[in-house]
Amino acid sequence: MHFLPVSMLAAVLSAGTVPLSTGVAAEPACAPPPALTVPAAEPLPAALSGLPDAEASAALVQLRGTTSWSGSSGQASVRSPQPPAPGSRFRIGSMTKTFTATVVLQLAAEGRLRLDGTVQEYVPGFLPPSYPPITVRQLLTFTSGLNGVEVPHKTPDWFFEHRYDHWAPGSQLDLGKPLLFAPGSAQHYGNADYIMAGLVVEKVTGHRWADEVTRRIVRPLRLSGTTVPGDRIGIPGPHAHGYEATAAGWRDVTLADPSLQWSAASIISTAGDLDRFVVALFSGRLLPAAQLNEMFTVPPVCDVDTGAQATYAAGLSRFTINGVEIWGKSGDRPGFNNGMGATRDLSRRLVYSINTLHMGGDMPVRAQRLIAAAFAA
Repeated sequence: MHFLPVSMLAAVLSAGTVPLSTGVAAEPACAPPPALTVPAAEPLPAALSGLPDAEASAALVQLRGTTSWSGSSGQASVRSPQPPAPGSRFRIGSMTKTFTATVVLQLAAEGRLRLDGTVQEYVPGFLPPSYPPITVRQLLTFTSGLNGVEVPHKTPDWFFEHRYDHWAPGSQLDLGKPLLFAPGSAQHYGNADYIMAGLVVEKVTGHRWADEVTRRIVRPLRLSGTTVPGDRIGIPGPHAHGYEATAAGWRDVTLADPSLQWSAASIISTAGDLDRFVVALFSGRLLPAAQLNEMFTVPPVCDVDTGAQATYAAGLSRFTINGVEIWGKSGDRPGFNNGMGATRDLSRRLVYSINTLHMGGDMPVRAQRLIAAAFAA
């Protein structure tokens, strides 16, 4: 999942007063981005209040920059009426992709790989010989055309039957299918590109992807609440539980093997750690200028699913609220829907986590309210 998913928002955003646009220059072959709105801005405490409700059991939010505020609402578990603690950990889902992109770009800065180098060069023999060359940059910008194995992992029946299944790195890719499109000609968001990027990291470094993320990002930034869980099913430390609303009541979905998501969507973190990561990333502490620029450069292609202009760069997506350009990422897992976003100058930064009661689906209305409150003032 990505930050403010355009294809999803087009179907779900209700009428409001704050205009939202992708901020990407028009390409002749692409349809214009859909006319989108977010709810009218309200105070951030009001946007967070009133939990639990039919949509979510709890939520926490942290706003930093020229304005600072943090809070939580709802109940962290069915056994406690207390809201999540400020340092609560949560499954960040596809925000993991920003970590993976950072590691790949660090390797490029070190001269250990080239962004225009190919998957076939760095992971020889893995892709079918019929596939054309796919570059590392195309992986990072979702323009490779690779297919992922199609499983309904965000539907309750599949999740409860398969939540503890283990997936070996690379088994998430469906290499029996032809590419969705010629590499570099379109954009398609999904996990496949970042699973492949994780394999590139492992081949180039000779180390596990999880170890590279930990060594290069987690430890240097002292992200004490951030873990790369591998196939460990639990969330270490304090955390709100995730639930799925069923006819019989809330069913706990907190425990799950995250190996299906691996280098695309498996990391566990906190709001404070993610804010520290964003600050270090945007300020150039993690990447030289040339590689950092890749994270703020959207390829001039169309989204193959919507026909609209592409919105994703390497590990980040771009959107505009009320004339303010925001770069960020979102992610979801059953029981968790989260996002992080910031202005390029870091003057306004938001991290939120919502414990949604219905896995999959579109961006929660609660998330729309929090984003509007944080960035539309």
